[in-house]
Amino acid sequence: MNKFIPFMKYRKIAGLISIALFSISVLTLGFRGLTLGLDFSGGTLVEISYEEPVNLEEIRSILIANNFEDSQVVNFGTDLDVLIKVADRSGNSKLGDQIFTLLEDQGLPGTLKRSEFVGPQVGSELRDQGGVGMLVALFMILLYVAFRFQYKFALGAVTALTHDVVIILGFFSIFAWDFDLTVLAALLAVIGYSLNDTIVVSDRIRENFRTQRELDDPQEIIDLSLNQTLSRTIITSFTTLLVLFALFIFGGDMIRGFSLALIIGVLIGTYSSIYIVANMLMSLAITQEDMAIPEPEGADFDEMP
Repeated sequence: MNKFIPFMKYRKIAGLISIALFSISVLTLGFRGLTLGLDFSGGTLVEISYEEPVNLEEIRSILIANNFEDSQVVNFGTDLDVLIKVADRSGNSKLGDQIFTLLEDQGLPGTLKRSEFVGPQVGSELRDQGGVGMLVALFMILLYVAFRFQYKFALGAVTALTHDVVIILGFFSIFAWDFDLTVLAALLAVIGYSLNDTIVVSDRIRENFRTQRELDDPQEIIDLSLNQTLSRTIITSFTTLLVLFALFIFGGDMIRGFSLALIIGVLIGTYSSIYIVANMLMSLAITQEDMAIPEPEGADFDEMP
């Protein structure tokens, strides 16, 4: 026999935890901000190919010794290709060639495959457009859920998604992890993942409000709905996390931020689809009347003999 979990019994505790995490994230973002990667801050990107694997720590030491402290060195694709990112806003388009020459002089000759400079203006445009894209996505979700279900579900869904995104950003701010375009892509993916969970839970809640007439307490109906969807939620989250942990461990530094953001997002999104959405519905005093199917116009006349 499956164990019935009274989720809503702990909704106030969950609400306090969410408010605390959300507040800490907002404060950290306000005072500390994000550690913007090269995509947003501007700088130089250099890709070098070697015939044999090289020690990345040796390259980092050489760069630091030559006043390139704010730089990233990662393998790109294979252990023979090295990608170097240097946060430099001087506008020196030849900086990539200088770095390549520096490594050659230090006994690390290779083949320069590309050298690109990303200006800070381009970076700020990417940041602004990414932020606008996220806000548009949230607004469209609000409209869809309000049309598909009911406005109380829409407010719950958008609150949950905002909660997820802000807390992920909070983690990146607190631990000073680099925030680049891959992380922004992960945030948009988290919105989609969390929304999918929210739609599944919301659909079951709506169905039970319409069919479980013997239950007149909204809390009981919501608890029943959450328990009915729990196994699906756990299996989906577990299998997704297996893939993400594999990417995080074996995917290399290039997608580490992407996989890390998704791991946090799946965990927070699973939690929010259970507690944030349901908490909002309870706070908005959802009733069975809210879920009633409106009768079509003229129904009374159709029933007349």
